[in-house]
Amino acid sequence: MLMYGIIGVVVLAILLGLYNLYVALIKKKNNVKEAMGGVDVQLNKRYDLIPNILVIANKFMEHERGLMDEITKLRTQAAGLRSNPETISEKINLDNAIATKMGQLMVNVENYPQLKSDQTMIQAMQTYSEVEEHIAAARRFYNSAVKELNNAVEIFPSSLVAAMVGITQCPFYEAPEIAKQRVDASDYFKK
Repeated sequence: MLMYGIIGVVVLAILLGLYNLYVALIKKKNNVKEAMGGVDVQLNKRYDLIPNILVIANKFMEHERGLMDEITKLRTQAAGLRSNPETISEKINLDNAIATKMGQLMVNVENYPQLKSDQTMIQAMQTYSEVEEHIAAARRFYNSAVKELNNAVEIFPSSLVAAMVGITQCPFYEAPEIAKQRVDASDYFKK
């Protein structure tokens, strides 16, 4: 009888341990979803701002029409894409492409003095800069939540529970390849 009691306590302890691991994994998974929601909120601010910037720039920048069309196309794709585990990588890639193209647009604005000095454009560029800072903060929060989840998914014994319930790793937000390239300051002084 005492033996059955000891076995019962051991089985109960194992089940409680597994349940605690399961609860911790679900919390981590939900933290990633919350963090992705925060990134989405900031990205939607960017998506809402982009058409205003393009309308203002369009008045002055006839030669940049192709770039503005690309930005519009990317914005439409990204805004229509729901964030979920299956589409996070695609959303990250679209976000990086938009950031790259918007960076090119902002550099091109420098070539149009009347646009650069337009008060509406100045305000739009300042707002865009603030939104980009908020996006960066949301990405850091997302990456932190992803790190916690990915650690739990990889480390034994929670990796066993994760495999049993189908919880998998999530991708990190990483800088686009163009941002990783070396910057040559002499390029900025060429005429």
